[in-house]
Amino acid sequence: MGTGKTCKSCGSSELEVDPSRGDTVCTNCGTVLEDCVIVSEVQFEENAHGISSAIGQFVSSESSGGCRGFGSNFHASGVRESREITLQKAKRAVSNLCQNLRLNQHCLDTAFNFYKMALSRHLTRGRKQSHLIAACVYITCRIEGTPHLLIDFSEVLQICAFELGRTYIKLSQALCINVPALGESFKFLYC
Repeated sequence: MGTGKTCKSCGSSELEVDPSRGDTVCTNCGTVLEDCVIVSEVQFEENAHGISSAIGQFVSSESSGGCRGFGSNFHASGVRESREITLQKAKRAVSNLCQNLRLNQHCLDTAFNFYKMALSRHLTRGRKQSHLIAACVYITCRIEGTPHLLIDFSEVLQICAFELGRTYIKLSQALCINVPALGESFKFLYC
């Protein structure tokens, strides 16, 4: 969905804007350009049974800037929502894997953005968390041109390289990410 804006990272104008979540994501590189945008208007929607509900996110005065949904935890202070917990666990897992592979902060941020894209498109359902995290980091490694192979991820995480490869292919296709082919430096591996 084009918005007239361009991505700060890659210059693409292919941006996906979701006003209900308050975010803008580049579909080309996965960069989250806006996250938890606060709006001053209140909108309501009516479901098939005639019940109205508010659209948007609640920002508590006690929060540290994070967004909260109008779910069952709306009035419970100190209770975090499932999505927030999922993202925190994923961030820790991406960080741990990037540290084991000696990747920089930019790679960590890019991989985490890919994970957030997968989560927002419901691509995480029915898939193992470790495979998804590894696939997001591997996509980042391919895009950034690092010398890491699937076997490196397999050894670090003690998971099957073929299962990881299947997850990587499905994820990169579902997110429409054009992953560069392995360079000439990896040609000796296949000879």
